[in-house]
Amino acid sequence: MTTIGIIGAGHIGSQVARAAIAAGSDIVISNSRGPETLADLVADLGPKARAATAEEAAEAGDFAVVTVPLKAYEAVPVAPLVGKIVINTNNYYFERDGHIAALDNGLDTVSGILQRHLVESKVAKGFNHIKSDDITTDGAPAGTENRRALATASDFEEAAELVTNLYDELGFDTVNVGPLSESWRVERDQPAYVVRQNRHELVENLTKGVRATATA
Repeated sequence: MTTIGIIGAGHIGSQVARAAIAAGSDIVISNSRGPETLADLVADLGPKARAATAEEAAEAGDFAVVTVPLKAYEAVPVAPLVGKIVINTNNYYFERDGHIAALDNGLDTVSGILQRHLVESKVAKGFNHIKSDDITTDGAPAGTENRRALATASDFEEAAELVTNLYDELGFDTVNVGPLSESWRVERDQPAYVVRQNRHELVENLTKGVRATATA
């Protein structure tokens, strides 16, 4: 039985939890305000979920999902995630996160930033370019015609493979973008961002991406 530690209980985190529980996983979920504030969510998720601190969720999970605002990434606990795969759903919204020059200028990626924070973990991009409600409603069995596809990226083959398997369990095909340095192709304002697309369409949209360039 797989246990997933979810750090961040917002729209994406709660929907990943619902989908994963439906697929048979146990969930330990946290937020920035404390486990006691998650009582209603855990009651809704049912007996396969429990609330915890971020450190406890990271420790309990066979792997983790980090789904917090980018500006809060430094609060993600490091020690309990050493050696573990971490799926990063984060997106960069300068209106919320403040301007980050390396992202504005196309010199870095959101998941690359988290990988350097979690230097001994294996970060993979996942669930960042799908509306939260679609996670539990848009999946379909493998082999379904026009099955929706989602992207992943990682510097570690085993991390990308875990995301691929999880996507399949939840009803989605996968396109592996490559290393984290290429994960900008599914970030905000790119053609592949938050649109429904099958595997062929996702591959095509990835090729259409245009990256921001450094300003003079």
